[in-house]
Amino acid sequence: MKIYADNAATTRVSDTALAAMTPCFQEIYGNPSSLHTPGQRAAEKLAAARAIFARNLHADPREITFTSGGSEADNQALRTAAALGEKRGKRHIVSTKFEHHAVLHTLQALEREGFEVTLLDIPPDGVVTAEQVRDAIRPDTCLVSVMFANNEIGTIQPIQEIAEVAHKHGVWMHTDAVQAVGAIPVDVKELGVDMLSMSAHKFNGPKGMGALYCRKGIWPQNLIDGGSQEARHRAGTENVAGIAGMGKALEMATEHLEERMAHEKELRDYVIDRILKNIPEARLNGGLEHRLPGNANISFPGLEGETILLDLDMHGICASTGSACNSDSLDPSHVLLSIGVPEEIGHGSMRFTFGPQNTMEEAKYLCDVLEEVIPRRRAMSCMWLQGQNTARHFSLKGEN
Repeated sequence: MKIYADNAATTRVSDTALAAMTPCFQEIYGNPSSLHTPGQRAAEKLAAARAIFARNLHADPREITFTSGGSEADNQALRTAAALGEKRGKRHIVSTKFEHHAVLHTLQALEREGFEVTLLDIPPDGVVTAEQVRDAIRPDTCLVSVMFANNEIGTIQPIQEIAEVAHKHGVWMHTDAVQAVGAIPVDVKELGVDMLSMSAHKFNGPKGMGALYCRKGIWPQNLIDGGSQEARHRAGTENVAGIAGMGKALEMATEHLEERMAHEKELRDYVIDRILKNIPEARLNGGLEHRLPGNANISFPGLEGETILLDLDMHGICASTGSACNSDSLDPSHVLLSIGVPEEIGHGSMRFTFGPQNTMEEAKYLCDVLEEVIPRRRAMSCMWLQGQNTARHFSLKGEN
């Protein structure tokens, strides 16, 4: 049995998205900036995809800029707010400690350019409050950037409330919605955000494609200069095939969203309940109430996540120890550390993320394997045995 439970890292391109892309390689291959018929056919593909995004996000088509992915969209959003803030003498940005590195590293770059950044602490349940944001805003704050749903622990943030606080103080609001779009309802008007980032490969679209929503009145800061593509917001000939596939993927994801959410939540809750019940000292990272339907992030004290990952792979199960963008690092997850998970426990954490293709049979098999692998590996783990001996020593000491 082959099980793919790493959908937060990337997803399989859907058949419908692939079908939308295929004609763009050899039939509708014109440059969308060209005035001849092949070029205008390509331009029609772009317009159709932009209309899909506008319709499903409740935006205006002119508020959508296509990018190479979520990281570029995040960079463009932060750079846009910083550029305007600098003109107005506002050089302070509020964000959080568990943002994706596309945000955190851009903020570090802005700090080197003279901006000040406040990163909010994360409560143990993984949900930032609007009150935290309110208390961090200063007269010179130009932007609040809080992710919609965390990419590792899946906790969903109160973006609408945070946006209201930001706007009350005359501050722009950006949200990295890469994990949210296609997974839960996203309505930019209801949320009240000024900018929102998304990425196609998280909702069964192609890799290397994303988009940035900027509300009317915001002119995105160019990261790439050159031609006049994307209403002069992003130079370079558009990836027509990728954009067409991304649009169709979003359309399919939102069309069946309620059904998908219920299905993924059923798998998530089954896995969490069974693991916490049957594997001693396993712990769920982040609260359960405000959580993406398909995300289960669980720590197994006494073990290294990489060991569990390899064991699962040998059983045909694909999962992860955290963000795929940081998989080459041996450091514990900055997300888990931010919610207070001890470093030694953070090393033994696994992220299981389910998609519409996963089944209850697969969820049961995953639990079967974990219930065999974890005790066996702990029996060979000096860290686990030492911890158990220490606990036993304290228990005996207490009895005396």
